[in-house]
Order: sequence, then C-alpha cells, then structure tokens
Amino acid sequence: MSLLPIIIVPDPVLKEVAKPIENITDAIKQQSLDMVETMYNAPGIGLAANQIGKLNRMFVMDVNYRKNDQSRDAITMINPEIIWRSDEMSIMEEGCLSIPQQYAEVERPKIVRVKYLNLNGAFQEMEGEGLTSHCIQHELDHLNGVLFIDYLSRLKRNMILRKVDKMQKEENIL
Repeated sequence: MSLLPIIIVPDPVLKEVAKPIENITDAIKQQSLDMVETMYNAPGIGLAANQIGKLNRMFVMDVNYRKNDQSRDAITMINPEIIWRSDEMSIMEEGCLSIPQQYAEVERPKIVRVKYLNLNGAFQEMEGEGLTSHCIQHELDHLNGVLFIDYLSRLKRNMILRKVDKMQKEENIL
C-alpha cells in the first residue's frame, strides 16, 4: 500500500466524469487499498478516484472512522449507482479532501440506496441515512465531476476557492 497525492481544486480532473470499471483487476484492487490508506492518512471519511487523478468509477468510504480510533471498516464501491432517493431532505455540513479546511452546508436526500460492485465483483446494495447518505452522494458526485461547492451560491463558492488558493500560495512560501 502507498499513500497517493490528493488532487486539490481547481485541478480540471476534479470536474471530469469517471469511466466505468470493466474488470476488477489486481491493479484496481491495489488502487482500492492505496485509496483507503490515503483516505485514513488525510484523514477523511471518503475518497473518490478523481481525487487521486484516476478517472475510473470507484470510491472508498468509512463514515465511522475517527482519527484517534483504531477501528477501520472501509467500503469500496465500484461503478456505484443510486437506485433510490428519499423525498425527505437533509442538510449537513460537508468538507472535502480536495478543498482543504473548507466546509459548507449542503442539502441532499436524507436516505439513498446505492448499488455497486465490491472488490470480488459481486453486486451489493446499501441503504444510507444521514452522514452515510451524504457521504455516498458526495463521493458519487466526484465521479460525475461535481464538487460540494457546486451546490453553493456563486459568491460562497468563489469565497471558498479564493481561501484555498490563498492557503496554497502561503504553503508554497513556507
């Protein structure tokens, strides 16, 4: 396993649509392991392939992960597809490893059901509510070239992008 560099806005790969994975190869399994390690190291609760510069439809998540907790139960979703959304909505604060240290409230369906392939090539379904629902939708958005800031007003989105740009410039000076 190895840590992968996380792509930061405004890199154009974050706005591209990822392609379906045709075969679950050893390379795909290794990508999953590397993504899980990278996600935990960041630390984060989700990471999509676009965020590491890969344009294949895979993301990893572990909504129960806490930085100082040793329990890890990451899920890899390959070619995920939301097959049902609740009409009831939920508002939660979201952040993103590709938009460091920036957070905003995003409204999404409260419950979703997702169908995906696991690393063994078997179809799975999972229903998520609350944080799990938001995480699934957030990571699936990445695979479609959508960022959580795309749900914000232009003013808020531009403020966040300017803050990230300023942070990157300050880090490069140090």
